[in-house]
Amino acid sequence: MINMLQVCNNCVMDTTDSNIIFDEKGLCDHCNTFYSKIKPFWYTDEIGLNELKSLAEKIKKEGKGKDFDCLMGMSGGIDSSYLLYKMVTEFGLRPLVFHVDAGWNSQIAVNNIERLVDGLGLDLYTEVINWEEMKDLQLAFIKSGVPHIDVPQDHAFFATMYKFASKYKVKTILTGGNYSTECVRNPLEWMYYQSDSIQLKDIFRRFGTGKLKDYKVTNILWHKIWLPYFKGIKLYRPLDLIPYNKEQAMQELVDKFGYQKYPQKHFESRFTRFYEGFWLPERFGFDTRKVQFSSLILTNQMTRDEALLKLNEKVYTKEQIDEDFEYISNKLGITVDELWSYFYAPKKTYKDYKSQENLYSLGAKVMRYFKLEKGGKR
Repeated sequence: MINMLQVCNNCVMDTTDSNIIFDEKGLCDHCNTFYSKIKPFWYTDEIGLNELKSLAEKIKKEGKGKDFDCLMGMSGGIDSSYLLYKMVTEFGLRPLVFHVDAGWNSQIAVNNIERLVDGLGLDLYTEVINWEEMKDLQLAFIKSGVPHIDVPQDHAFFATMYKFASKYKVKTILTGGNYSTECVRNPLEWMYYQSDSIQLKDIFRRFGTGKLKDYKVTNILWHKIWLPYFKGIKLYRPLDLIPYNKEQAMQELVDKFGYQKYPQKHFESRFTRFYEGFWLPERFGFDTRKVQFSSLILTNQMTRDEALLKLNEKVYTKEQIDEDFEYISNKLGITVDELWSYFYAPKKTYKDYKSQENLYSLGAKVMRYFKLEKGGKR
């Protein structure tokens, strides 16, 4: 007997999210959360613009006489690239552009970073992760059987940037996170919290072979409580305060800097392209495009019909699958057959390993209670 998927009548989230809830109108809880918890309190008009102007003036005042006035992480993706462009050209900030090279950059990402940084006359700081440790940790996650095998890369981004800010007493970090393209979050079973150091260490203890001496590890209490409330290091999301249309923003960067487009969000990383485009949907049935397209539907950047049509298209061709399996297995120092063996191995979830899930759940409730986070469902 085949179980038919139930799809939301408003977006394209469906029962591949096993915790999804539908109301009597067939709307999912992702949509209802957006309409009740995010949209009424999200201002991209004069209110948001004035808030951003005040923030920019505060940052410039605090950074006066310094080499740079804030830290801005950049992956080469559209969100961070557009944020950098807007904050420099329209708000006069002087950021240090911070990039973490975890070994998986695509050539397009490298080109885009160079074009933006050079075109805006900025300084770029690149932190290169110890590849032997990164490779060991990446393989450990693949061997563990969990869906969220991109955690080693994501965790490195967060931890490295926060450690740099703490070490050099940088008080302001700007990030490209935004509601316009990310108001629907990946379900927890698809992508577990990237910053859970307990789970990261447990998986590495079980499946790693060496030690993490250089790889920087963060934890939720350190970057959510200690840094902002005791060290005064604050993280801001300026794209939430201005109108942000993904396609328009991308075209603006193409016209001004020769920015190269990616076929899908997060595809600036070779590994993430493989992971989100093939591994996650084909091994687990989790298609992150449903989350991405649903966000765009809710923010009026895509119609539901357009999203449904795109979901019927395969991201990968057979030739691309073979090419990426060879590339990734070679880079990880294993055979293509071994990588395929992990693909067909028994599936695990984040619940099969130690975690801080309870702490994250408590923290989310506290943040929403004090209106420090509008939040989307996970």
